[in-house]
Amino acid sequence: MRCVYEMEEKSMKATGIVRRIDDLGRIVIPKEIRRTLHIRESDPLEIFTDREGQIILKKYSPIGEMSTFAKQYAESLAQVSGHAALIADRDQFIAAAGGYKQLVNKSVSKQLDEKVHNRETLMASRGDRGFINVCDEGGEEYQHEAIAPILCEGDIIGSVVLLQNDNKARMGEVEQKLLLSAAGFLGRQMEQ
Repeated sequence: MRCVYEMEEKSMKATGIVRRIDDLGRIVIPKEIRRTLHIRESDPLEIFTDREGQIILKKYSPIGEMSTFAKQYAESLAQVSGHAALIADRDQFIAAAGGYKQLVNKSVSKQLDEKVHNRETLMASRGDRGFINVCDEGGEEYQHEAIAPILCEGDIIGSVVLLQNDNKARMGEVEQKLLLSAAGFLGRQMEQ
């Protein structure tokens, strides 16, 4: 059998790397491939097989499984908060409402990944020391941001982000409570 990790279901590339299965049935995914595909220690991988006897490993995104729900929740959050609302898994944005829809399916920035990995909740304005770009591929015109990690059974599975363009009105306690409530609710939904 062949073992293939694929980011998109129809694109497979030969790597030229061959690994043997050990006596416990384990196989090591080479560091270079893990780094390239952003596979971290303890990331869940979903296992598929096809009719030709191939084994396909795909990075599992619990939030991605509920993308329709995430989109509806982002729309509700944007409407209530008056800000753009984005929901991301560990790798990319899966839902956006109230603006920044161009970020859907774009990778989260390394800075955002680090903040979420460290379980940090962040509220900042452009020019503040803690301000980060949430995506390296556009959307830099916002002036204020609020970010909270989504936790499911103690594991980090993504983040909720609020963005605002208005240079005068800063986000405050209300936005922080909305953000934490959203992250907590989404995490609990994944536990069910």
